[in-house]
Amino acid sequence: MNAQASEKTKYEEQQYVVFTLGEESFGADINKVREIIVYRETTNIPGTTDLIEGIINLRGKVIPIYSLRKKFGFSGPEEAGNTRIVVIEVRESTVGIIVDGVSEVLMISGDVVEKPSSMICQGVEEDYIEGIAKIDDRLIIILDLEEVISSNMVQAV
Repeated sequence: MNAQASEKTKYEEQQYVVFTLGEESFGADINKVREIIVYRETTNIPGTTDLIEGIINLRGKVIPIYSLRKKFGFSGPEEAGNTRIVVIEVRESTVGIIVDGVSEVLMISGDVVEKPSSMICQGVEEDYIEGIAKIDDRLIIILDLEEVISSNMVQAV
């Protein structure tokens, strides 16, 4: 078995929540997603990093809200009409990430996921991207939410 074939076999069929930032589609492991809510204004916390938009009260629990646009260097504001907060569980903490829109929940076969080359990941932490799924004529960037929301970000709130 060659190295490329063994790289592909490590991916299993899995469900992902597919969301957008700008024109790009991203996938997040559905097992990490707790819920998806309509965007609401956050309460700012002085002295936190720029990546933290603020906090919200979600059924009596205060959770920090992060901007993936800022984390990934996307310019411009979120699209107001479809903006959502994806509430996820990472590093034993509940946090929210702001996305431009959530399009679907999709079962993705491991056969269509490739590990990205280091040339593709220039300018982005390589550990953020688990793989890239090729579905029909589109590409979905599969994120490792544990890496995207680093432990120092969770502790910053």
